[in-house]
Amino acid sequence: MSDPTEKYVGSIDQGTTSTRFMIFDHDGNEVARHQLEHEQLLPQAGWVEHNPVEIWERTSSVIQTALGKARLTSDDLVALGITNQRETTVVWNKRTGRPYYNAIVWQDTRTDRIASALDRDGRGDVIRQKAGLPPATYFAGGKIQWILENVDGVREAAEAGDAIFGTTDSWLVWNLTGGRDGGVHVTDVTNASRTMLMDLETLDWDDELLGFFDIPRAMLPEIRSSSVPEGYGVTRANGPFSGEVPITGILGDQQAATVGQVCFAPGEAKNTYGTGNFMLLNTGTEIVRSKAGLLTTPAYKFGDEPCVYALEGSIAVTGSAVQWLRDQLGIISGASQSESLARQVEDNGGVYFVPAFSGLFAPYWRSDARGAIVGLSRFNTNAHLARATLEAICYQSRDVADAMEKDSGVKLEVLKVDGGVTANELCMQIQADVLGVPVSRPVVAETTALGAAYAAGLAVGFWKDTEELRANWNESKRWEPTWDEERRDTGHGQWKKAVERTLGWVDVD
Repeated sequence: MSDPTEKYVGSIDQGTTSTRFMIFDHDGNEVARHQLEHEQLLPQAGWVEHNPVEIWERTSSVIQTALGKARLTSDDLVALGITNQRETTVVWNKRTGRPYYNAIVWQDTRTDRIASALDRDGRGDVIRQKAGLPPATYFAGGKIQWILENVDGVREAAEAGDAIFGTTDSWLVWNLTGGRDGGVHVTDVTNASRTMLMDLETLDWDDELLGFFDIPRAMLPEIRSSSVPEGYGVTRANGPFSGEVPITGILGDQQAATVGQVCFAPGEAKNTYGTGNFMLLNTGTEIVRSKAGLLTTPAYKFGDEPCVYALEGSIAVTGSAVQWLRDQLGIISGASQSESLARQVEDNGGVYFVPAFSGLFAPYWRSDARGAIVGLSRFNTNAHLARATLEAICYQSRDVADAMEKDSGVKLEVLKVDGGVTANELCMQIQADVLGVPVSRPVVAETTALGAAYAAGLAVGFWKDTEELRANWNESKRWEPTWDEERRDTGHGQWKKAVERTLGWVDVD
């Protein structure tokens, strides 16, 4: 039972496979949570969609259930934060509240022609310079263009100001604050930066970039800070909350994890292991333009303070490679079994698995790559493949860490880790071995939801500053490297050879 004199912060974490609502106390401890999965819609090869209405219904349900479990009401919450899968694109009618099409998910590759055309005629270099991103199927701009071009009536509705766009944070805020009846159409700098449409320096939509995709500016939400004392809006009592709760924090999921891991100083880095992997390195208020295949992105912007930037390495397939062993190959029955199976062997037996199922993200950005398992001999068993899958997670993270060092000149001292795969202790040991630096996991593993709560709570003075948040961070486990330099270099060299084998497999127009 919660102390009735206490107040709490609520956090919606709208992810790729599920939505959860978590409630945190002042020490950053979890008070309650509820989580529900939503359907993954795969209409054809390379297409990945979600139903935005289902996501909104799941969000409402997890809020009500978590509050019920904790015996709390909206009156017990001082603020609400939202974190979300980034780049996933929703276009809906602001008069009816109905989406025109399913949400097109960040993993979706149907816009490969749009992305490759941008690079052919030089527009790609403008996008890199202004938005900090390479033209890729990953980002929202091409997805909006696809909906405008392929869904009947959307172009006309957009020109008339009726069709509006948002990533899932915007979709949820709009619904929470009234929907058709005065819903607020906003996003924050971290989500806006994932569209290829925002200028990193002005932190506003850029007309030249909008022109590249032929997107009417009126479709887009207002860009705000990630933590706003005046709030983006308040929840309506006719929604999942019984009363008004100020929504004061929004962060894209990887930036939220960076805040949750209290990476507030330049040179501090975290790696989140989920469906994919996302490593972020805080570069301070300086925009560091990547020459090594990373993204330049806002890490957070608190109130009127200057924006803090990061270098990001996005890896498309990590935890989902373990799911593939379970669902498609059937060699494990659950994710945890990947660890016990991989422990049956001392090493990978010469097997390397590059899970480039829909191309490679950072630092390669090759949509022509496809997955490959190389180095097989009759000696190899399913245990070697399980081990190679865990190593693939770690080698992909090593590629990104190397690129970060090249771009920033900062050598990684320790890697803070979070996300589901960190429960796999063998994988975390391999990560320390492959990187040659200690790997540190915090007590509160749900750093994404916690980061959104921190952004919301800072805005209303629930936490007074980032130093108070630092004091909340505690380590639960640390893994030290055990490999010598020769084994580390040999393994990484073989991995690089394996990556080479995946390139150029499919023809991209």
